[in-house]
Amino acid sequence: MAQEAERLRADGVDKEVLREGSGPLPDFRDGTKATFHYRTLRCGDEERALDSSREQGKPMELIAGKKFKLPVWEAALRTMRPGERARFRCDAKHVVLYPMVSKSLRNIAAGKDPLEGQQHCCSMAQLHNHCSLGYPDLDELQKNPQPLIFDIELLKVEPPGSYQQDPWAMTDEEKLKAVPQIHKEGNELYRQGRVQEAAAKYYDAIACLKNLQMKEQPGSPDWIELDQKITPLLLNYCQCKLQCEEYYEVLEHCSSILNKYEDNVKAYFKRAKAHAAVWNVAEAQADFAKVLALDPSLRPIVSKQLKSLEARLREKDAEDKIRFKGIFSQ
Repeated sequence: MAQEAERLRADGVDKEVLREGSGPLPDFRDGTKATFHYRTLRCGDEERALDSSREQGKPMELIAGKKFKLPVWEAALRTMRPGERARFRCDAKHVVLYPMVSKSLRNIAAGKDPLEGQQHCCSMAQLHNHCSLGYPDLDELQKNPQPLIFDIELLKVEPPGSYQQDPWAMTDEEKLKAVPQIHKEGNELYRQGRVQEAAAKYYDAIACLKNLQMKEQPGSPDWIELDQKITPLLLNYCQCKLQCEEYYEVLEHCSSILNKYEDNVKAYFKRAKAHAAVWNVAEAQADFAKVLALDPSLRPIVSKQLKSLEARLREKDAEDKIRFKGIFSQ
């Protein structure tokens, strides 16, 4: 470990151990998975925090040998034992790509697409284009790279083959092969009533395909083929979000589908239900009408939904009358 730390120091990475770990130094051969918490701090007297995995609610996972965009993290982890906590002060040359890595991790923590906003080009091209990342602190860091401190706590190390690989760590071939199985697992979880877990599975499958789609020219046959695989997964995801009462996310995703596929009955139906739930009555009625125009056999189901909406409207009107009567009688 001393030799690894010395090599880091010679390359502009200074390590300070805050708490010793236990056991032998792990063998970080390719495929080894490290799970750790991190805090990213600016250098300086105040050491202002940029990111924290604890605040984001989930530890970071990194697989050795997968060419992660921030190689200095893998180099730092190679010097640590499970349970150890250490600070690594890294010269600017090691953290040039940190703003883009941070954006992806923030998007994941917020339930967004980790690739959202990325252009169809390599990371270095994006860097030199100085496109906004959507976060002012990251935009500043991208334009003016500077040394950073990573406060890392290594939670556990798992050897290759002892864990289920996360989608982001797969090769393109592995992603494409894994999607049907992840989809199947999501369906099984949904049947069991484990809706949140099912949504996470659908999200993982979508992320695999979106990552592959990013590498294709928009509108090309391969891009369209991937998009057609994404659509049913996204509809399943929206069904989960309907049950979780996250209606505005359903509206957003169903609208994105309908912008490309105007005859998608399921997207209209799910969007209609979401509109009805948030009292967008005219929009809900218009979407239900579109469902009937595209598939008249769904009339019994649509009629039931419309009757339910009308009943809710009557209840709401009655409640409003009582509420307003109380206000004006004061």
